[in-house]
Amino acid sequence: MTTYQPSTRPGRSTPVAVSVAAWAVPVMIVGQFALLAIVPVAVVLVGALRHARDRLVRWAAVLVALAYAAPLAVWVARPGGAPSLSKDMHPAFAVLIVAACAALVAAIVRDGRR
Repeated sequence: MTTYQPSTRPGRSTPVAVSVAAWAVPVMIVGQFALLAIVPVAVVLVGALRHARDRLVRWAAVLVALAYAAPLAVWVARPGGAPSLSKDMHPAFAVLIVAACAALVAAIVRDGRR
C-alpha cells in the first residue's frame, strides 16, 4: 500500500503563491490597480507569516503590508479624496511599496539558495 506524499522541492521554504504575489504587487501598483493590489498583499502577508521559515522573508512581508497600508489608510481617512487609490497615492508611496517588494523578492531568492 502506498501513501500520498506531496511533492516538495528541497531548499524551498517559501510557498510559490507568496513569490508570485510578491511580483504581482509592484506590477499592479505601477499599472494603476492599487486598490486591487490588496489581494496579493494579503497573500504575501498571510503566506509568509504562516509558511515561511526564514525570518527575513517574514519581516519583508510585514514591510510590504505596512508600506501598502499607509496610503490605503490615508485614502480611506481623507474625506474629499480621489475616487481611486491609484489617483490618490503619492508617487513616493508607490516607490516605497515597489522597494519593499524588491526586498521581499530578494529575501525569497536568498532563502531558496540556502
